[in-house]
Amino acid sequence: MRTHRLGSQGPELSVVGYGAWEAGGTAWGPNESDDAVIGAMRAALDAGITWIDTAEVYGDGVSESLVGRAVAGRRGEVTVASKVAPQPEGSGVRPDRIVAACDASLARLGVDAIDLYQLHWPDDAVPVEESWGAMAELQDAGKVRWIGVSNFDRALIERCEGVRHVDSLQPEFSMLRREQADLVAWCGERGTGVVSYGPLAFGLLTGAITAATTFPEGDWRGQGGEPDDPDEVDLFDADVLPRALDLVGRLRPIAEDLGATLPQLALAWNVHQPGVTSAIAGSRNPEHVRANAAAGDLSLDTGTLSEIDALLDGVDLVGT
Repeated sequence: MRTHRLGSQGPELSVVGYGAWEAGGTAWGPNESDDAVIGAMRAALDAGITWIDTAEVYGDGVSESLVGRAVAGRRGEVTVASKVAPQPEGSGVRPDRIVAACDASLARLGVDAIDLYQLHWPDDAVPVEESWGAMAELQDAGKVRWIGVSNFDRALIERCEGVRHVDSLQPEFSMLRREQADLVAWCGERGTGVVSYGPLAFGLLTGAITAATTFPEGDWRGQGGEPDDPDEVDLFDADVLPRALDLVGRLRPIAEDLGATLPQLALAWNVHQPGVTSAIAGSRNPEHVRANAAAGDLSLDTGTLSEIDALLDGVDLVGT
């Protein structure tokens, strides 16, 4: 699989990463057995994926514990990323809370250092310089190797840069959610790597979801969608979903012409975008994991990229 360096100072990462949000189970309906989830993670590593992204809030630490078991004995070949979140969902991002959260994550992961440690989302109640200063101190202490942010805007990243270089940004970014494209490119130009989450639009870009799809109890996609921000597009909203599914249908022939699947096309498109280091794809199914990994070897020429972009530009998901 191809690899990209994470920003100007980070490690080499496979262009497709494994996302362990689903491994936490609670937001995605009933979980598979622990052994099955660990098997999916190991299938990802065997398929050429070199890094795993998790967080303290994924299943209240369950995801981190499973990642720790999956990478045991293979630590030298895996880059492990995790995150600390604001209260009440997470430990909190005041300096003392970040240190405690990191120690707890280290214990659950069973590692001496977290390769990439990230602030999961901003906390308006805590000056970002204080939080980022604590992250820098963790780096200086050797508890983490690189530090990044998730769901931050440009202004917040620039404030962090005044304290210590931001190694990475983790934004939601997919064919169906391109609002962050300018920020992603800006980060790439300034030596901040970008690891995108939701590149398959939480299943919509797999082609497996239809208007008739029902989700298991506990799966957030069946509960009105994830975004709490009224300015964000909820892809699973009843008014938006039909347009999203129509667009997915128009993408299918492009994938077929390439001899690829829809999710492989979506992942390949993602990592071809200016600024993107790697796209994070999660699954508890080893077969799906191996198929996602194969997208790391799919190259898209300029003609194909232009065809896709023209199609995406011509669709208004919110119908305004």
